[in-house]
Amino acid sequence: MNQYETVFILTPVLSDEQMKETVAKFKKLLTDNGAEILNEEAWGLKKMAYAIDKKSTGFYTLLEFKAEPTIVNTLETGYRRDEKVIRYMTVRLDKYAVQYAEKRRNKLGKKEEA
Repeated sequence: MNQYETVFILTPVLSDEQMKETVAKFKKLLTDNGAEILNEEAWGLKKMAYAIDKKSTGFYTLLEFKAEPTIVNTLETGYRRDEKVIRYMTVRLDKYAVQYAEKRRNKLGKKEEA
């Protein structure tokens, strides 16, 4: 199993509830196909570097997961079919990126405890 990280941007016209439902839908898609979700970060509404479909902001979400390589195609097909998703990117993490991601998770966990 490889470790992956996916970031997707949802359209800013969604309500908070709709945004959470969409993120939950993609998490369910991953877990139903045998992926193990390691980390989820909701970065919130952020300004984009350039406008996409005449929108200059979007809801950013990061998901880290372990899965078989075939699941990535299924996930990205789900992104393409959902009109709420503006952009997405999924990358496989090498051993150095995995170490960095673990350090970042630990650092974020300590901030949340404080």
